[in-house]
Amino acid sequence: MPHVELTLVIGAYAQKRYLGKARKKTMTETVKSWRDYGPEYLPLPHPSWRNTAWLKKNPWFEAEVLPVLRSRTQDLLR
Repeated sequence: MPHVELTLVIGAYAQKRYLGKARKKTMTETVKSWRDYGPEYLPLPHPSWRNTAWLKKNPWFEAEVLPVLRSRTQDLLR
């Protein structure tokens, strides 16, 4: 896939693998620092039903990160 413009790095295991030493101490800190990894990577929490509590504790994710994800996805699909 020679024209990959965005890699979604979903969950702590993927962040460890693809971001390596650039990731932060926790998954939350890594996702909160999403701007540090762009435009190539976008770290995200795993979309599990178990993360409902995480989403409630971190409303910034829905307010800041999801709009960027939606916009980047739409731009790339055009």
